[in-house]
Amino acid sequence: MVRPARFTFNDETSENNYFQKRSELSDQESEQDRIAEDALKEFDAFVKLLRANDVDVTVVQDTPEPHTPDSIFPNNWFSSHFSGELVLYPMYAPNRRLERKPHIINLLKRNMNHRKVVDLTYWEDEGEFLEGTGSMVFDRRKKIAYCCRSPRTSEKVLTDFCSRMNFQPIVFDAFDKNDNKIYHTNVMMEIGMQVAVICLESIKNENERNRVISQLNSTGKIIVDISLDQVSQFAGNMLEIKSRNGNPLMIMSASANNSLTASQENIISTYNKIVTADLDTIEKNGGGSARCMLAEIFY
Repeated sequence: MVRPARFTFNDETSENNYFQKRSELSDQESEQDRIAEDALKEFDAFVKLLRANDVDVTVVQDTPEPHTPDSIFPNNWFSSHFSGELVLYPMYAPNRRLERKPHIINLLKRNMNHRKVVDLTYWEDEGEFLEGTGSMVFDRRKKIAYCCRSPRTSEKVLTDFCSRMNFQPIVFDAFDKNDNKIYHTNVMMEIGMQVAVICLESIKNENERNRVISQLNSTGKIIVDISLDQVSQFAGNMLEIKSRNGNPLMIMSASANNSLTASQENIISTYNKIVTADLDTIEKNGGGSARCMLAEIFY
């Protein structure tokens, strides 16, 4: 997890992240200070909550310069893999490319034993992007990458990733409740060991929707189908992780948890302890939630 130095609304990502909501207050400078302060409180409380649930959390402090307003979402620019690879991804917004700061990469390479770096960032020069485990939702054990097309998710780069990492791509289009293309797959879908949380109605093409359902069924996942309204409350932006002693936890925001029906919550809690954090400021201004803040480490 990356502790932000100056979290704020990012104009460069708001072009296609319709989950971001800009404040309309007149005193913008004062408002930005408040947002940064509130986000920091939410971040620190989230880390404390995870550690209280026996999660091994590594926190890296962001640097004030260069200014990276979305550094709190590290899962987009790198991913870590069982086989020792560290994958670096091409990012849509120029100021998000600056998040690949040397002190974080050195920590991942030296202290966390990532033996091989797979660098896909050269695709930025061609205007093609793939934003890590935002663009892709992995079934890691089956080596499947579920992926919805968007300005931030190029099939060319996806093909490159899957070829290098031996993943099978499952590609589709997904739309939010206002008929905008969903910018990241991980806001409408989560894959756990037993449960798959997904908004099936966001996949309008019947053939693509049926293919996703078939793939989930064939890999033994129990499908929890969420609505478009629940997606807008970040109910798709969950992540299943394990505590130090191996207990499965489903991490989500309070907003996501509050949107769940009793039936949905019951299915998820049958297989995972639900852990919720108040992330309202981060969700509103950053357009991302609990899952986006967590970059899993495998080594």
